[in-house]
Amino acid sequence: MPESFSTATLAGAAPERFHRLRKPLGVTSFGINQMVLEPGQRMRIHLHEQQEEVYLVLAGRLTIEIEGEEHDFGPEELVRIAPEVRRRLLNRGPDRVSLLALGGSGEHEPRDARAFADWDAEPQAVPDVPLPDDLPAAELRSA
Repeated sequence: MPESFSTATLAGAAPERFHRLRKPLGVTSFGINQMVLEPGQRMRIHLHEQQEEVYLVLAGRLTIEIEGEEHDFGPEELVRIAPEVRRRLLNRGPDRVSLLALGGSGEHEPRDARAFADWDAEPQAVPDVPLPDDLPAAELRSA
């Protein structure tokens, strides 16, 4: 039986360009990997037959060649690439690029979540549970 939760740590400077996160986390419904590209490094040209991918740039400036045409993305930008579209990730800049790659196929179940007003409450539909009040200042951590 899978654990109720698991953790993994992003690589600061990965010894490999590709840092697998799915298996350490025990994720079975989608792929998640970190990629770290030093200046001048690039990945293979590839496509997926069924899986769409989303790339989230964490640091640096990522260039993605999509069917041979280059597109640049900076920190906090996301890009989705459909299945059957060829792509290659590369770092043309002077700084290290770090990004998360998330991939999956099949239909997403957008409303399978249930929400609780507090730890003792019964589950309800998410829209039926209002967002809680913000934490009081006394409960905030200083570091």
